[in-house]
Amino acid sequence: MPELGKYADTVLSAYGVSLLLLVVLVLASMRASRKALKELEKVESRKNG
Repeated sequence: MPELGKYADTVLSAYGVSLLLLVVLVLASMRASRKALKELEKVESRKNG
């Protein structure tokens, strides 16, 4: 790991916030995908049956 000196706190917190945002975005995307899949299955079941 490179020596960050007096900027270590700032840089590491920026990495932490970035990782947290990535996790939140992935989870939100997975949730939206599941919701859309359920809606699609509902519409297709009405169409077919």
